[in-house]
Amino acid sequence: MSDDQAQELTAEEQFRQQALDYHAYPVAGKISVELTKPAETAKDLALAYSPGVAEPVREIAQNPDNAYKYTAKGNMVAVISNGTAILGLGNLGPLASKPVMEGKSLLFKRFAGLDSIDIEVKHRTIEEFVDTVANIADTFGGINLEDIKAPDCFEIERQLIERCDVPVFHDDQHGTAIVTAAGMLNAIELQGKKLEEATIVCLGAGAAAVACMELLIKCGAMREKIYMLDRKGVIHTRRDDLNEYKKLFANNTDKRTLEDVIEGADIFLGVSGPNLMPQNALKLMADKPIVFACSNPDPEIKPELAHQVRNDLIMGTGRSDYPNQVNNVLCFPFIFRGALDVRASEINDEMKLAAVDAIRQLAKEPVPAEVLAAAGEEKLEFGPEYIIPKPMDPRLLPKVAKAVAQAAVDSGVARIEMPENYML
Repeated sequence: MSDDQAQELTAEEQFRQQALDYHAYPVAGKISVELTKPAETAKDLALAYSPGVAEPVREIAQNPDNAYKYTAKGNMVAVISNGTAILGLGNLGPLASKPVMEGKSLLFKRFAGLDSIDIEVKHRTIEEFVDTVANIADTFGGINLEDIKAPDCFEIERQLIERCDVPVFHDDQHGTAIVTAAGMLNAIELQGKKLEEATIVCLGAGAAAVACMELLIKCGAMREKIYMLDRKGVIHTRRDDLNEYKKLFANNTDKRTLEDVIEGADIFLGVSGPNLMPQNALKLMADKPIVFACSNPDPEIKPELAHQVRNDLIMGTGRSDYPNQVNNVLCFPFIFRGALDVRASEINDEMKLAAVDAIRQLAKEPVPAEVLAAAGEEKLEFGPEYIIPKPMDPRLLPKVAKAVAQAAVDSGVARIEMPENYML
């Protein structure tokens, strides 16, 4: 494209073209395979393949754990999707999800040094998908499920955890929940409130919403103080159209609308769609409210509109161009890093809560100059506009991975001890 042509495009059109060019050039896609051993001579090839490869084959046949010693299994994560809930784009099919899954693999490598390969699965039933993934799971050290619609994702993850001998983690659920909980706990501390006393409104009732609320309950929130809304309004006990996951949040109430439940609420979490939180509704919240409007790319309420009507709130979004970005990359690479490094059989609640605490505590530490430079900030310190770390903070890897690995050891799901001087 010529400079003259570029100037004629709007900013949005330019970004679209830049995104397409990024994915297409200089080679198609975002990931590739690299060799870790020499393959230049006849001797190299004899060791790499026949006859030398027979030796590790025999060792693994005698003891499957030797796969971690002689293959890349222990540093390999599969990113797997069926394309039924791609970002905010919906059900566009497995192949259309491939750029997102490659992107996830890029993030694993960039932030945690984990090798990752994307796998897109066509299937007719949940059972077919589960069978496909379970049958290939031993190839990898861990399975990251991605962009699978609710409620299918709950059952798929449950079955795969039961059937697989490696950690299985649906990031849309638990990654979102971990970062949300970390930011929420810091925000509520700054606002001088207690989570167990807070009234919470959750706009959205999909995988992320359910997981966020369940993890907040594990952090101290009271289930009876949570109001969840789907497209039909408040989820309440007299509705007969609720799946088993929504029923967990059916509130015995006569309130039916967002305006009904938001009055006097301390916390609002949006995992729904753009511009669904009116300014008038925000006005109804309690003093010193917390608003996480996480719909992407457009939040439930834009921060500039929120601050017009409330000067006492703490706000987060899913966007990088506003303070307090709720971004899954703050946790999922490091959770898998810690889990794989102690060969955890699963990623349990203890490991998730350890990640929450590690992330929230990091936000309270002085921010190094290199992080400020990467974030384009002159100053960052714990407060209303800095409640969670920046994604480019290199301290996330050692702090979160170590906390997760230690929690795996302490909770009994690690198969080996934490390596000596781990992440020091």
